Amino acid sequence: MIIAIVAHDGKKAEMVQFLNEHADFLHQNEIKLIATGTTGSKVEKVGFEVTKLLSGPYGGDAQIASRVSEGKCDMVVFFRDPLAKHPHEPDISVLMRICDVHDVPLATNPSTANLLFEGLKKSGKLNPAN
Repeated sequence: MIIAIVAHDGKKAEMVQFLNEHADFLHQNEIKLIATGTTGSKVEKVGFEVTKLLSGPYGGDAQIASRVSEGKCDMVVFFRDPLAKHPHEPDISVLMRICDVHDVPLATNPSTANLLFEGLKKSGKLNPAN
């Protein structure tokens, strides 16, 4: 399974915390992470293996949208900061739209991301031992 992770600057610490809380699950199930550049760098610093794409404002959100549309991404966790302006808002909208078009789960906050991860854990589809 490939999960894309993206976090606006004001939400990067939340993303790192979220991933740390689910580290055992991610590692046990060999889930591959892809991320926009800056988010990926933050996540790498705490020990996660991640494929880094471009930074969001430089096209990283669009790269993830492309992977979703190609069937190369199974879930997106995008901790957005709804209170800040983002010059790449059109790319963000495209990513969210593409997730809807291709029926790919998208979490935009930790509560929703936790529900998605709990669903994966209970499904047993990732790790037959579950």
